[in-house]
Amino acid sequence: MKAAYIHGIRDIRVGERPQPVPGPGEILLKVSAVGICGSDLHYYKEAAIGHARITQPFICGHEFAGYIVDDHPQYGLKAGQLVAVDPAKPCGQCEWCHRGHVNLCPHVQFLGSPPNLHGAMTEYIVVSPTQVFPVPEHFTSVQAAMLEPLGVAIHAMDLAKSKRVLETVAIIGCGPIGLCLLQLARMNCKDVIYAIDPIAYRTGKATELGATQVAAHHSAIAEWTNGRGVDLVMEATNSPEGFQIAAESARIGGRVVLVGIPDGDQYTPLSASTLRRKGLDVRMSRRMGHVYDRAIKLVAEGRVDVDCLVTHRFELDRAADAFEYPASFIDGALKTIILPTA
Repeated sequence: MKAAYIHGIRDIRVGERPQPVPGPGEILLKVSAVGICGSDLHYYKEAAIGHARITQPFICGHEFAGYIVDDHPQYGLKAGQLVAVDPAKPCGQCEWCHRGHVNLCPHVQFLGSPPNLHGAMTEYIVVSPTQVFPVPEHFTSVQAAMLEPLGVAIHAMDLAKSKRVLETVAIIGCGPIGLCLLQLARMNCKDVIYAIDPIAYRTGKATELGATQVAAHHSAIAEWTNGRGVDLVMEATNSPEGFQIAAESARIGGRVVLVGIPDGDQYTPLSASTLRRKGLDVRMSRRMGHVYDRAIKLVAEGRVDVDCLVTHRFELDRAADAFEYPASFIDGALKTIILPTA
C-alpha cells in the first residue's frame, strides 16, 4: 500500500509499505481523510519539534478518520462504519492519567510522532478500539477528521475557564485552531472578539466567522481597548514571539492560553516584567482530554463549522502539495486534507 514519507526538511515522497495486520484487541481502518496539522508543518519545515526528530523516513498524520474494515461486535463496530480517531493512547496507569490529565501522559503512544510511531498518511492503519469514535451517519470523512483539531480547541477553551459573559477576547493567529477557538468564543457569548493575523485571507475568514475587529498586528488591540488590553488571550501561532504578543495584548490580571507551537521550539523575546507586573494567569495547552463527544455534538448540531476551514483536498500522490500549500500560504490555504483512498 502507499504511504507519504517525510525524508527530511521539505522532502516528502510517496512510497510503499506492507498493509498492517491487526493483532488481538486491535482494529484495522481504511484511512479516508487526513488533515495537515500545524505540528505536521513543523516536521515538514524543521524535521523536529523539540526532542521529537525525524531521523529516518517517517509517516505523519494524526488528524484522521477511516472506515472499519471488519465487524467487531464486541466493540459495537461494523464493517464500513465511519469513525473519527483519537491519535493518543495514554498509558492509563501513571500519576497524570490517574489525575485525569491524560493529555500529559509521559508514556502516551501518539500516532504520527517521530521517530517510531507512524501516522495515518497511508491507506490502512491499525488502532486500539479505545481510540475509535463512531460519528453520525450524515458526517463526511473530512468532518470526522476535523474533530481532532476542534478537540484541541475545546481543550484549550476549557483551560481558559471561559465562563464569564461580556468578556473581551483576542485570538492571536487565525489558522484552523485559532478559527475553531473563535467559533467557540462566539458560541460562549463573549462580548468582543478581536482576531490578529498577518495573513489577510486568514483575518478575512475570521471576519466571516464573527470576529468583531481584525488586524495584521496586535498593536491594534491597545488602540481598540484604549490601552487596557483584553480579558482573555488565546494564542495559536507558530511564532516565537507568540507568547510576548499574548502577554502584551492581555489586561492587568488577564488570562493567557498558549496553544501554538513556536518555530524553533523557542519563545523569543519574552519580557518577564510584562508577565509579572500584569499578574497574568498563563496556561499551556497540550493536545486534549476526553472531548470527542462534545466535538461530535458541536459539529452535528451545526454550532461549529469545520467544513469552512478546509480549503484544499489532495490525493495521497500529491501529499507534498498538501504540505507546501499551507506552509507557504499558497492559494488561500487554511486546512489541507489528504484523501488516501479517494
